[in-house]
Amino acid sequence: MKALLLLLLASLAATAAELRVAAAASLAETVTEIAAAYEKAHGTKVTPAFAGSNVLARQIEAGAPLDVFISADEATMKKVEEAKLVRDVTKLLTNSLVIVVPAESATTVTSGKDLANFKRIAIGDPAAVPAGVYAKTWLTGQKLWDSIGPKCIGSENVRAALAAVESGNADAAIVYKTDAAISKKVKIAWTVPASESPAVIYPVAVCTGTKQADEAGKFAGFLKSEEASKIFAARGFGLAED
Repeated sequence: MKALLLLLLASLAATAAELRVAAAASLAETVTEIAAAYEKAHGTKVTPAFAGSNVLARQIEAGAPLDVFISADEATMKKVEEAKLVRDVTKLLTNSLVIVVPAESATTVTSGKDLANFKRIAIGDPAAVPAGVYAKTWLTGQKLWDSIGPKCIGSENVRAALAAVESGNADAAIVYKTDAAISKKVKIAWTVPASESPAVIYPVAVCTGTKQADEAGKFAGFLKSEEASKIFAARGFGLAED
């Protein structure tokens, strides 16, 4: 009986708790890779959930059992922080806006004004999706939104905007540099200069509803480790200074 009890305790100790990490759609490949690295190093299973940051925020507000949240913008994170649904918010990553076109396209883009040459431009929903908000902010700052906005097709997240170009349902899209890097069906026609673009910042936080606060904190910390930083950099992300 004692031996059986010891075996049971050992089995329970070896069974790691599962962390649920809500991350912006643009982080799908990267966070999946980092989750695997964390699980290998710490024995804790990490299950990522990817969607538009606004959708993930609504899930957190609705009480979804999530432990860590990585948003593609600070505004969305601030909303859930003010509602006391997350804590320990820190800046994690940076990214850049780019204009992508089909890989075989001969169209050239030398400035935002050249978007007028396209009939259908896919962006994240400018009313909610961070990538779309960034895109609209940039175009508004360049006094181009009134003319380019009517050509824009709002998408549920940045990956959907990318897919619209891949499928031929849009002539171009405004997405993150890291999204363009994962597709062989599109190419970057132009990168929005940092001097024109709003700062694209990804913050990370621990969800206050987590039942695994210590482990969630450890994973959030791991995201800033040398190992994770190399994975982020290899995927094209910049590291933010908090």
